[in-house]
Amino acid sequence: MSILKDKNILLGVTAGIAAYKTAHLVRQFIKAGANIKVVMTPASKDFITPLTLSTLSKNPVHSSFTNEDDDNAVWNNHVDLGLWADLFVIAPATANTLSKMANGTCDNLLLATYLSAKCPVYFAPAMDLDMYKHESTKHSFEKLNSFGNTMIPATSGELASGLVGEGRMAEPEDILAFIEADVLTKLPLKGKKVLITAGPTYEAIDPVRFIGNHSSGKMGFEIAKAAANLGAEVTLVTGPTHQTVSLSLVDVKPVVSAQDMYDQVHKYYQYTDIAILSAAVADYRPKQVAEQKIKKVDSTLTVELEKTKDILKSLGQEKTNQFLVGFALETNNELQHAKAKLEAKKLDLIVLNSLRDKGAGFGVSTNKVTFITKSNQVIENELKSKAEVAKDLMQLILKQIDA
Repeated sequence: MSILKDKNILLGVTAGIAAYKTAHLVRQFIKAGANIKVVMTPASKDFITPLTLSTLSKNPVHSSFTNEDDDNAVWNNHVDLGLWADLFVIAPATANTLSKMANGTCDNLLLATYLSAKCPVYFAPAMDLDMYKHESTKHSFEKLNSFGNTMIPATSGELASGLVGEGRMAEPEDILAFIEADVLTKLPLKGKKVLITAGPTYEAIDPVRFIGNHSSGKMGFEIAKAAANLGAEVTLVTGPTHQTVSLSLVDVKPVVSAQDMYDQVHKYYQYTDIAILSAAVADYRPKQVAEQKIKKVDSTLTVELEKTKDILKSLGQEKTNQFLVGFALETNNELQHAKAKLEAKKLDLIVLNSLRDKGAGFGVSTNKVTFITKSNQVIENELKSKAEVAKDLMQLILKQIDA
């Protein structure tokens, strides 16, 4: 799945003949997993209807400061639109609109939204050859680039006037590819490899029974998504779980037992920049695994257990330049035990969960954690969704790496 998955993309449509391509562009963004809203200049509605773009984007299309034909005159808040967007893409961007953007002219909803936007802005010029080559247009390009906006270069081809040359808006597939590549190159973990463990492990007693725990794997999967959204190449080693992830930067390696997870983690650890071990790995496993299903004969059953290999400790011992993160799930003396684990296993950061906190732990979509760094910094967090906890964790890791 695209790096744009779950991103909020605001598409600005201006009055050029290339506006007809925006229907296909919206579909491309939707296929990439993005959320789309569209804002149009009033004149652009002569080239493509708001109904078409509203149907495809599954959101209302805005083109004026108040809803037309609405007696209550509901205000379309350009500030809210600008703040909603993770990316603002103006395509087609006509010479007229580009000039207004460059000079701060604000005479329609699209331009007001542009001036309010805090997110990265991309513009895809579309105009005739002479307009594209004109010095005033070149000046607009230069000013917009100096503002931090990103130009998606026009291509050469047959233009609406019949001329052949530069000025043709890039094709929707190329616009999508350009933005994906540009977003990826600007992400802080671009080129970094992150190893993550998730879920429980199952330790077999016989062919049908096992020792396990209630971990759903959701926390680890959210961390994998958060790391991938920062540009990292993620290897996710996961025990049995119903969780899924469809990001192209996440490579899922399913395992069953603690030994399976140990083997997979050590296979990739030497190539890893950041390792985050959030899996709930079994501490013990049956010493002998029955080859046949154990029959229910006696009123009691004794299973002799032996320790599994401590994956986190082994990584701490082998650590070279890796940033190593562990998790601690405690029920008493939480802070004390977590700090001891941090030191004993040579971690750079530990994430403390307490089962005494309502809404935290296994089988829920929220978590309440405390981050403890190698420098003994203790950061307590309120109850949040596991997706938010994952983002907080990745941001803290970035700060620790850059410190």
